[in-house]
Amino acid sequence: MTYFFETYGCQMNQAESAGIAESLAMRGWKSAESADACDLLIVNTCSVRITAETRVFGRLAHFSAMKKKSGRDFFIMVIGCMAERLGEDLQKKFPLVDYVVGVSERRRFDEIFARIEKKVGCDNLCEFENEYSNIALSENPVSTYVFSKTSYNTDTGGFQSYVPIMNGCNNFCSFCIVPYVRGREVSRSVESILHEIELLSDKGVKEITLLGQNVNSYRGVDNDGKKIDFPALLRLIARKCEESDSIRWIRFMSSHPKDMSDDLITVIAEEERVCNLVHLPMQHGSNPVLKRMNRRYTIEHYLSLIEKLKQRVEGLALSTDILIGFPDETDEDLEATLEVMRGVEFNSAFMYHYNPREKTKAFDFPNRIPDKTKIERLQRVIDLQMKITERKMLEKIGSETIVLVESHSRNNPDELFGHTECGEMVVIEGMTSDAVIGNFVGVRLDSLRGKTFRAKKLS
Repeated sequence: MTYFFETYGCQMNQAESAGIAESLAMRGWKSAESADACDLLIVNTCSVRITAETRVFGRLAHFSAMKKKSGRDFFIMVIGCMAERLGEDLQKKFPLVDYVVGVSERRRFDEIFARIEKKVGCDNLCEFENEYSNIALSENPVSTYVFSKTSYNTDTGGFQSYVPIMNGCNNFCSFCIVPYVRGREVSRSVESILHEIELLSDKGVKEITLLGQNVNSYRGVDNDGKKIDFPALLRLIARKCEESDSIRWIRFMSSHPKDMSDDLITVIAEEERVCNLVHLPMQHGSNPVLKRMNRRYTIEHYLSLIEKLKQRVEGLALSTDILIGFPDETDEDLEATLEVMRGVEFNSAFMYHYNPREKTKAFDFPNRIPDKTKIERLQRVIDLQMKITERKMLEKIGSETIVLVESHSRNNPDELFGHTECGEMVVIEGMTSDAVIGNFVGVRLDSLRGKTFRAKKLS
């Protein structure tokens, strides 16, 4: 039995695909090399932006045609946020899709896998399809979100891993569809998280990223019934990582500014294993826009958090999200955002323009910004951030840092490629040994080529 994944969207989707792959591997399944050579094709989908859904529609049309023309018996399963949002309508549009499993129905996976295992090779596949395929979303049992035991895929191995710690969102930003497809916040148990950390340490993982739609709203309970918030969880994870000293870098994303507490800033500052790259989505620099977005903080509050982080965290690097072209945004609102960017000097940013999503409050807002204007404004934001990023990277030339080596360079197999604690890409000259891959190496940053440092190993 073989499977193949196509995964779209956020890191949480990547983690969930890895978790499902590990579950299949434990059942004896193997990863296929391509979609046209598998028994089960799983498409993990995203609904955050319309472009992601449009791409998935195109792929499902392609896979449906491939299934029809080839005459080969394989199963197509659509999972993730589009499955949750569209459900039965998705199966009506693509009748050759066998299963649509929403985010809230993850506990169905084992049952579905068992059915496929039982029926593969059956002489009368049509009978199987009539019995099990094209189950409408409304007929499926609704259940709470189920976390995978691990998001580490043994088949692919590796020394980096995601660790989901919570799912869903209670914030209901007016532009965001996530609460409607991911549901309300649910926190994974402390015991389960620490058990996965132990498993990852045993596998030699060096770097983990804690995931959630809003990680710093985590609210768990330990074995003694004590409530554990996110700062307390970070300290527990750091202590667990110390036991084997394999995992040296702990990252987390995403955070909401309204939940960035002084306790969390203290943990970032004090815990050596917690990386000093903090991703704190700003979304916009104008208070009227933030209010219409229902972000529940002012730009003054956001800047006060940035100031605390800069004062407390040595070697701090900042990344953010910036949404441009929200309904009723003015030129003055854009200038306010650019001014904040100049003042904060983010190391990097994910920048995008608004696109309306059904069910969200902002979908019905008047005074939408024309596409041409949105694109022009977004380009101004991108141009400014690129200049800031380049300047801050150039300031690091000549400095020494630690790099986690990932692989050989794609452009030159006689060089190694890795990244710093701040997430910057580094090519290490004069190193070719495979034994170094997956390990930390001290380097000196000698030059910058594009967005990638050139470096030499410290003697």
